Amino acid sequence: MFKAKVLFIGPNESGKTVLANFLSDTADVGGEYRPTQGVSHLKEIETWYSMFISSQSLQESQCLLIAHHKPGSAVEDGRLPLASHLGRLPLIHSNLEEEPEDVKQAFCKYLGSVVKTMSESREREEMSIIT
Repeated sequence: MFKAKVLFIGPNESGKTVLANFLSDTADVGGEYRPTQGVSHLKEIETWYSMFISSQSLQESQCLLIAHHKPGSAVEDGRLPLASHLGRLPLIHSNLEEEPEDVKQAFCKYLGSVVKTMSESREREEMSIIT
């Protein structure tokens, strides 16, 4: 059995909980707003990257950036002003009103690639023990 951590970080009122609930099939997208702790700006996201991803020696393929767009917000040419090390990570845009199944498919594809990487790593480790 594989265990994985999924971390949702972003500014206040950016839709972290809505997106997490949608992707986990635990709740409807709508409903009463209940704020959770947010990251106030891009610099803090870069700090989280350093603390969580770099310190754990995670591969870029084990990470996924989701640019979640609130209903009615405009997406400017699909690019985000990310630092170079964040710009190398896979990025999908999320708009649950217009294309919810595309978001779910992209997330499931990402999870599949993480499980595959973990499985291959475990197999290599088991083979090294045997030989």
